[in-house]
Amino acid sequence: MSRVEQFLMGSGRGPAAIHVGLLNNMPDADLRATELQFARLLKDAAGVLDVRLRLFSLGAIARNEDTRTRMAGFYDDAAFLEAANIDALIVTSTAPAADGLGAAACWKELANLIDWAQTGTLSTLFSGFASVAAVQHLDGIVHRTLPAKLSGVFASSRTEDDPLFFNSAPSVPVPHARRHNLAESELRAAGYRVLARLDSKNGEAGHADIFTRETPGQSRFVFLQGHPEYDLGTLGRLYLQDMERFLAGALPQRPSIPEHYFDRATEDRLTAVAEGSGLSPYRDIVTNALPRQLWYPHTVRLIGNWLTLVAAAKARQVATRAVRTRRRAS
Repeated sequence: MSRVEQFLMGSGRGPAAIHVGLLNNMPDADLRATELQFARLLKDAAGVLDVRLRLFSLGAIARNEDTRTRMAGFYDDAAFLEAANIDALIVTSTAPAADGLGAAACWKELANLIDWAQTGTLSTLFSGFASVAAVQHLDGIVHRTLPAKLSGVFASSRTEDDPLFFNSAPSVPVPHARRHNLAESELRAAGYRVLARLDSKNGEAGHADIFTRETPGQSRFVFLQGHPEYDLGTLGRLYLQDMERFLAGALPQRPSIPEHYFDRATEDRLTAVAEGSGLSPYRDIVTNALPRQLWYPHTVRLIGNWLTLVAAAKARQVATRAVRTRRRAS
């Protein structure tokens, strides 16, 4: 058993422990990779904090038998979240079928959990398309589909100061792999705080990267349109998945090489692959290439700051309860 899996199975119940739930809604092919990415990230970001992770998945998501067998003993049904006594929640999701977000089988279940998280957690972090689902449910803001997939490592520049950025650089690299966008102007109009955005030279202007929804007396919701949790090889694997779909006729357009991810020589080799060569040459090139940028240390700092804020909020909550208990007893 790996150290990360031992962390997943941790059962510490100390009064100062921070209990984080991961609602992992990724499809079977990406479930374990996402699980391990967040587990490793939380472990590396915890520092002196006692952080414990518990895994959940929406019951409405269809799983094959092999996946269900592997999940047994590690995952709980999301229906048990309300009784799990967690402090914070991370929600991941994949884009639903083209017939619309509301048609997804898990939509009602996810919407109910978003409502619960507003008062049932101290903070909830939404990753990738989970941000789209949450924003649409909470405030009716509908994403738009991008003309082409935004894929690569982009500079994300801070627009406001926030404790999430303590001891962080004003601009950091962040992986993105998405075909959707939530407009910054609409988010701001609805009261969201946009804390960081992608530099305009890296795509369309107005791509919010990190934003928050803050309501007094409720959980602080943090939204990430990107995927800072990705490991070094994820964008390459996603590119190969898209290329395989294109070669099989399932994608109408040839996938673009992830921007600012490979070195120029690797990009040239991928571009030069002869038509009709199949997937193998692409796989060989990508497998032997190394990303040219490192974003993980910045991600560890971001998540470490998030955990510190959760710990502080929990300490205040415990202190408030103790005061109320003493008043009732006196």
